Amino acid sequence: MASSLHQLLKEEGFEKGKLLKNQLDDSTALPIYICHGRKSSEITEHKDEKTVIRNGSSVFSSFKPKSDEPVIDEAAIKAVISILGGYTGRYLKDESYRAMVKDKCTSCLLSRRKAGSDGGIFMNMELGIESIDKLVEDRGNKKELRMKLLRNSIRLLSIVASLNCEKSRNGSTCGVPHSHLSACAQLYLSIVYKLEKNHRLSARHLLQVFCDSAFLARTHLLPDLWDHFFLPHLLHLKVWYHKELEHLSNLGNALKETKMKALSKLYNDQMDMGTAMFAMYYKEWLKIGAKVPPVPTVPLPSSSSYGSSRRRSSESHASVSSINRNLYQTVFGATTEWQSMELDRRIRTSIDICCLESEENEFKYENYNQNKKKTHRRSSSSHIYSTPRTELLPETQKSGHFRLFSCQSRPKGCLVNGKIDVRNNSKRNLEHLDLPLSDLNKAIATICSSDVLSDCEIAIRVMTKAWLDSHGDSTIEAALTTAPIIEGVLEVLFASNDNEVMELAILILAEFITRSKVNRQTILNSDPQLEIFLKLLKNSSLFLKAAVLLYLLRPKAKQMISTEWIPLSLRVLEFGEHLQTLYTIRCSPQVAALYFLDQLLTGFNEDRNLENACQLVSLGGLNLLMRNVEFGGVLERNKAALIISCCIRADGSCRHYVADKLNKAALIELMVGNCKDSNGSVIALLTELLCLNRRTRMMKFLNELLRGWGGLNTMHILLACLHKALPEERPLVAALLLQLDLLGDPFRCSVYREEAVEVIIETLDCEKCNEKIQQQSAKALTMLGGRFSYMGEATTESWLLKQAGFHENLEDSFQKKEIGDNFLDEGEEEIENWQKKAAIALLNSGNKRFLAALSNSMAKDIPSLARASLVTIAWMSCFLHLAGDKDFQAMASSILTPRLLESSNSNRVLEERVLATFSLQQIRKSSGDIFKASLGHSIISFL
Repeated sequence: MASSLHQLLKEEGFEKGKLLKNQLDDSTALPIYICHGRKSSEITEHKDEKTVIRNGSSVFSSFKPKSDEPVIDEAAIKAVISILGGYTGRYLKDESYRAMVKDKCTSCLLSRRKAGSDGGIFMNMELGIESIDKLVEDRGNKKELRMKLLRNSIRLLSIVASLNCEKSRNGSTCGVPHSHLSACAQLYLSIVYKLEKNHRLSARHLLQVFCDSAFLARTHLLPDLWDHFFLPHLLHLKVWYHKELEHLSNLGNALKETKMKALSKLYNDQMDMGTAMFAMYYKEWLKIGAKVPPVPTVPLPSSSSYGSSRRRSSESHASVSSINRNLYQTVFGATTEWQSMELDRRIRTSIDICCLESEENEFKYENYNQNKKKTHRRSSSSHIYSTPRTELLPETQKSGHFRLFSCQSRPKGCLVNGKIDVRNNSKRNLEHLDLPLSDLNKAIATICSSDVLSDCEIAIRVMTKAWLDSHGDSTIEAALTTAPIIEGVLEVLFASNDNEVMELAILILAEFITRSKVNRQTILNSDPQLEIFLKLLKNSSLFLKAAVLLYLLRPKAKQMISTEWIPLSLRVLEFGEHLQTLYTIRCSPQVAALYFLDQLLTGFNEDRNLENACQLVSLGGLNLLMRNVEFGGVLERNKAALIISCCIRADGSCRHYVADKLNKAALIELMVGNCKDSNGSVIALLTELLCLNRRTRMMKFLNELLRGWGGLNTMHILLACLHKALPEERPLVAALLLQLDLLGDPFRCSVYREEAVEVIIETLDCEKCNEKIQQQSAKALTMLGGRFSYMGEATTESWLLKQAGFHENLEDSFQKKEIGDNFLDEGEEEIENWQKKAAIALLNSGNKRFLAALSNSMAKDIPSLARASLVTIAWMSCFLHLAGDKDFQAMASSILTPRLLESSNSNRVLEERVLATFSLQQIRKSSGDIFKASLGHSIISFL
């Protein structure tokens, strides 16, 4: 982006390594400054198996441009992908939205379709859509079938999309323009790649919809996305169009109709051109290693283009398209200069609109001032400016509750004896005010009824002074803590740009909140979407105090729906180390930030929680959270640990970074600090961190954990944690304790191992344990399997299927490659050694009871636990010959064989039958004649 953006950040102090890691070239697309920790692009050197490699370079981290020209920052790219991905992601989650998209595509294609040969184009489109819907609606399809459907959809839709090539772009098939066919195909291709989790390519196809047919995309297919993503770039065109419409309204009917048609065509053509230009602009962003593209310029059309003779002075400063304000703030944060430029633009627009209103003699501002005493400021008259023209400025629209303050201002001073006492700005301090009660009454009347902002700002000063001087006087408190006054103070906060006044308002509202829950609820009811607080959190002078004020309100996630909450909360977390004092209240902004992040990552539905967690990771928030695991109060440290585990579940690739960088001693210290409380957040984090794809990394992590904290024994701390853990936490603590114990000799007797195995056996009892415990037990068994992908997904089952030769029967060559690639790992020997030690320890310590528990959990046929038990038996059977003597092996064979025979029955899922058969083969190898005898008895019983 342009050098002016770099300058904006420099003026905010983001230079010379203070907040940006490196000095950047002026033309570089600047990264988000919010925090300078690990971003998604700063993953460890491992190349994920899903990462595409071109010309020997990793797409995400190792790409090096050939020239010295800067490339777009990965965080900015992820912000764009996140915004676009929200629309395709909705298709996967919302059935009604799927139906609406399908209806829209069908209607725009079939409404213009004429008789004739279509060469199979429409059939390809229908089959492609049908395949996608099957994939979305039945997530349980086998992998090979899903891959076939995906490939088939891509092939069919690509044929349709290819109609928009240079040779046939302007053509049509059966009366339907190729641009329309291609746009619909591109939309569904975007959905296909979203299913494949290729988010970058999905976003590029979605942008291509607007390239292929901008008018269809913005008015019919994706109007919401266009409003949110493209319109802010092109708002100047809409303002211009409505001004021209106002001018034409004075013409005669015949002439007006002709010129309005010409104006509408000119406007739509220009809007389509601008939309396509910005779609191409963002597509350039999403190219791998793309250089910074120039920002498109979309000028205003000439009025003479449709025959207008009007010449307005406003045309001399007509704006051209600029960077999307919302996107700018998401990626770069709010800046004073941006706000100043935005205010200047609004003032110019307001002047132009006022001129038009004067010409038409409509809703004159003077009339409003003359009559303002006759109408309540929260009545419908407060919408007097809500003409169609004001709708052109969505960023200025706010809740109808807030008053519209007058443009007429008075010198700022004090309301003393009904007069305005003008003070010098540098001496506006509360100690200068010595006010009788009558002046407080005037201030109250002003804050409740005046539409003059400067008067209301003065009233804030007067009320604050009175509050301080009252020292808790009940009369003053009763006078000030009423709903109309609180609402008035909020309105001033919303409209004012005076930092001193806003700070006073924050301080007095904080006092009100601590006095009564009613006051707290009044504020939340007055600002249900927390728009005022979003404004305050963007203020570089007041954002820490604003965060504390908001924390006192304890808002819920449903009120924090804007995508700006994550970056704003991270900024508070980064710079909120010191306590903030709000008169009698002292609070840490970091405590507030962690509360906000906890709400944002746990307070919505699962999909939205994951999206927010991914945004946090992409903005570089992990380092901040890891820092907060080390320092601060116990509750805040636990909350930071819980948020990190949410991030890892959302973006599995970041677990390696956290495992390397996190202070393990701090985790042990935190477990000790939770002496009377649950260690659930620490256990959840450790569970995620132990799902590493390389055994060497896992061993390194376990050894660092074993070193402990303050000379205390980590094993003993975990054993104590096991005894007091909640029932659903016990299997995970046991699995963790067992893995630490296995760093030693698996044949050596160990109290820790005996306790851990005993807990695992207990939690496998399906009759005594609820569903949540069963799920955690399955997870504990999965952890003991010891095989994971780079994203943290268990791969033990895939490895076993490969050992059984099942992968050779898969028809999908891509699937074969995916399964095989997971195990092209030089650490295979280390993993097998680990599984050997784990099997010996579990079989020797658990003996008959452990094998019986696994067998019984399979028999109960509880989906997750039964499958995990079968997989555990399968990998342990490879090492059965190493445990115990012939009597033990006979006992193991007699317990497991009947259940495995049942699982190999033809009515079972194919993978289960393969695993059961594989296990029987391994038992036969290790037991020989003993197995044959056991098998005979089992077959007789089975029959």
